Amino acid sequence: MIGSMEETNVYLSNFASLEKRSAGDCPPWLRRIREEAISRFAELGFPTTRMEDWKYTSVAPITRIPFKPAVYALNGWTSNRLSDFAFQEIACALLVFINGHFSPELSSIGSLPRGVKAGSLAHALRSDTGLVEPHLARHAGYQRNPFTALNTAFIQDGGFVYLPEGTVLNGPIHLLLLSTAPGEAAVSHPRNLIVVGANSQVTIIESYVGLESGVYFTNAVTEIAAGENSIIEHNKLERESREAFHVATLEVHQGRGSAFVSNSITTGGALVRNDTSALLSADGCDCTLNGLYVTGGDQHVDNHTSIDHAKPHCTSRELYKGILDGKSRGVFNGKIVVRKDAQKTNARQTNNNLLLSEHSLINTKPQLEIFADDVRCTHGATIGQLDEEALFYLRARGIGMETARNLLTYAFASDVVARMKIQPIQCQLDLLLLRSLSRGHAV
Repeated sequence: MIGSMEETNVYLSNFASLEKRSAGDCPPWLRRIREEAISRFAELGFPTTRMEDWKYTSVAPITRIPFKPAVYALNGWTSNRLSDFAFQEIACALLVFINGHFSPELSSIGSLPRGVKAGSLAHALRSDTGLVEPHLARHAGYQRNPFTALNTAFIQDGGFVYLPEGTVLNGPIHLLLLSTAPGEAAVSHPRNLIVVGANSQVTIIESYVGLESGVYFTNAVTEIAAGENSIIEHNKLERESREAFHVATLEVHQGRGSAFVSNSITTGGALVRNDTSALLSADGCDCTLNGLYVTGGDQHVDNHTSIDHAKPHCTSRELYKGILDGKSRGVFNGKIVVRKDAQKTNARQTNNNLLLSEHSLINTKPQLEIFADDVRCTHGATIGQLDEEALFYLRARGIGMETARNLLTYAFASDVVARMKIQPIQCQLDLLLLRSLSRGHAV
């Protein structure tokens, strides 16, 4: 076991209390999974920097705090107060969660096509077990990742989205996960499950927002099952409090001929770890991972990605960009695995980083593991500062130094933002970037 018993005992005690409270509410198959997960967490303990996957990210600040389970409380929040986060300019199903628990008062699902489910996972566990059981905790393995094991042990609520075969949704489904910090350090474990049937199409927005300053911990897991020939765009926006901890796992299982696009934007949090993995499990899959992390002050953001080409004739593209200011730290570890039978694979991975301060630091490690011989795979990473020639060009045309720096920084970031197809998200992120740059720091 890695880590001290004292660090894990808090969560073991919280789990025991949860089991007593939910004795009659949890189906037997899920109870068995939760018990296995908490046992695995007790065996693993929290990761340390002695482990290769956590070499540059210490979770000691998380383990030192005895977080209490977060509870549902509106704390005066109404639908009107959510206007800055809810993308009201577009017609979408809005599912709001407070500290990991579904909020029917703040949600507005509207009318959905016949057979489509969008709502609370806790409700789906009671009313749609046949749709949930084949997928929940089947894709996000808890045997190796202690945070995934911890989330699995505490599965209670989160977003549940189900599209039957042949369904095309014109508007997105927005999962808005709010965290409040009412004076004590609390932890939430939101669990999201998205199941998309064959020949279906959907856009998902997954937002994490901190409503108040304060220390809290969000430990989230999202599982996506993409059916044959389905098309999924998943947009994750992380805007937690600057004192918060955010650890998130996204696991995607792609069926034959499916297309999956992930756009991940990270700007908040004191310590952030994003693990994104996609399994291309059948012929003809297409996977795109785009990411942007913008840090300042003492922030630490770690992005780990994995694309597993298990079958032939699949394509993947990955572009992650980082903008680091102040004394912030960034980590990028991207792995592309091409298995022996995955011939005709086409994969490309790029990580570009812009350091705005001499005190900022990035550790980048793009990886290729290729066991097939008929493939086309490339990867690369860059670390640099603003182009002096470009700055000179702008200044020679009467543009001040600060404005010139902001323009070049914005141009660097906008390449990723522009890849989002939903215009209101692009506009909101553009405003966020421009506002933060005008204040003279990255976020």
